[in-house]
Amino acid sequence: METEKRSDLYEEWKRRAFLGPLPQGFLGVEERNAQQQQEAADQQAALALHQLQMQNMPGMHEPHVVGRLSITIVQAKLVKNYGMTRMDPYVRMRVGHSIYETHTCSNGAKNPHWNKVIHCYLPPGVTQIYVEIYDECSFVMDELIAWGHIDIPPQVLQKGETHEDWCMLSGKQGDNQEGMINLVFSYTVKTKCHPYMNAPSVMRVPSSTVFGVSQYAPVNVYTTPPAAAAIPVVPSSLPTAEIELKQISEMFPNVDKEVIKSVYDANHGKKDITINSLLQMCE
Repeated sequence: METEKRSDLYEEWKRRAFLGPLPQGFLGVEERNAQQQQEAADQQAALALHQLQMQNMPGMHEPHVVGRLSITIVQAKLVKNYGMTRMDPYVRMRVGHSIYETHTCSNGAKNPHWNKVIHCYLPPGVTQIYVEIYDECSFVMDELIAWGHIDIPPQVLQKGETHEDWCMLSGKQGDNQEGMINLVFSYTVKTKCHPYMNAPSVMRVPSSTVFGVSQYAPVNVYTTPPAAAAIPVVPSSLPTAEIELKQISEMFPNVDKEVIKSVYDANHGKKDITINSLLQMCE
């Protein structure tokens, strides 16, 4: 009798397991559809990122490039230190559709120094760059301190001269009232036999707006240089550069040594051309 009950119970379980109605989504069709949509979105994002990297790869769009622009971000003099501690400023610069950053000047406060040289291809029609200075923060979003649209000096583009200037910055204090940034420009006409590597580009993702100016959270997108391209050596780091820089500094005692070093690097360590460039700047 007990065996019959167990047999009947087993048959009931069997009917429920194999013959009963299947629950909704048993085959996971909806889940797979959602997963397929997510995979398609990821593929589109990857494709867009790949296209951005290809646009920033040197030599990929030869007909749309005019020449190479070198910008040395030397230092800044700001009117106010925001916050309770000394600011840690860094510069974000846009040239055409490419964006570059300096390192952070720790405790730079109102007088940060970077001495950062940026090499980039200059697209046709671009005669202006956009500069932003941020205070790097640890637990909150980096604060935008100052900004400005800066014209590339005409003599740099037309004659290939090296030009150093202090450019006014806007900010919370008002238009052209937040301080100044020291930049050195030089320009070289592009040649196909001497390709140059671009500095790492940065995608900017809008996050919030302060004082009518959009802030951006940086997402670094580093372009991969060609295997055959060598990493350029900074001329001022060479052993013989120290002696030449000292000699040039003695010739121009009223010119800041960092500016001389920047001009020296922009002219690829050529002493005579550096002296001529400094003479033009002092006129």
